[in-house]
Amino acid sequence: MFEIWFYSLLSVFLVSFISLIGLFTFSMKEKALRKILLYLVSFSVGGLLGDAFIHLLPESIKLNNELSLSFFILLGVIVSFIVEKFVQWRHCHIPTSKEHPHPFAIMNLIGDSVHNFIDGLVIGASYLTSLQVGIATTIAVIFHEIPQEIGDFGVLIHGGFKRKKALFLNFVTALTAVIGTIISLLLSSYFENLRGFLLPFAIGSFIYIASSDLIPELHKETEPTKSFKQLIMLIIGIGVMFSLLFLEL
Repeated sequence: MFEIWFYSLLSVFLVSFISLIGLFTFSMKEKALRKILLYLVSFSVGGLLGDAFIHLLPESIKLNNELSLSFFILLGVIVSFIVEKFVQWRHCHIPTSKEHPHPFAIMNLIGDSVHNFIDGLVIGASYLTSLQVGIATTIAVIFHEIPQEIGDFGVLIHGGFKRKKALFLNFVTALTAVIGTIISLLLSSYFENLRGFLLPFAIGSFIYIASSDLIPELHKETEPTKSFKQLIMLIIGIGVMFSLLFLEL
């Protein structure tokens, strides 16, 4: 059990430190950053879908019957929809100022906290399944967090926060993932089939993020050559997840 706690906390702290990446991209020109981000997003789509179908789904099938598996996956989709629809997206018509950061930035922080907390729950549950599944899920989350955290940092800056405060707040929200992981590991001692719920829940969440949030961003690029490059990056993301099947742990 010590090994599970060690790798789970190590992984979730690594994921949390991804929130600081916004600082290194702030000096980049918007056009160049957007070009890089689209390929990172493509890679992220492949990682999330690859982890969902190659690692999490086979393990979830072992732990659930068909009906409960389907229900928990759908629940993951619905909760992700709720977080995005009713928590993250709020607007205010009062102009941005130092005294009044836009509420969309505040709501973005709240939404990210909930999202990161769920990521933490999933990372903990994945390590309870196996070290291999835990590493695969951590990598998939990192793939997704890199472009997301860059975007979140930009939202906070646009919402009226100074760079240092935006970076600090982004890091604080990322730490909710640590809380999620700790709760996941603690609850596993009391709820025998917690993994049976959290793993398919993660599948639904990953599928929702990839298909609802990320793929529509990729469709904004219509130039054939760039679109083909996005496809290649997506396939590489899936390939990385597939290659982890051969990781002997």
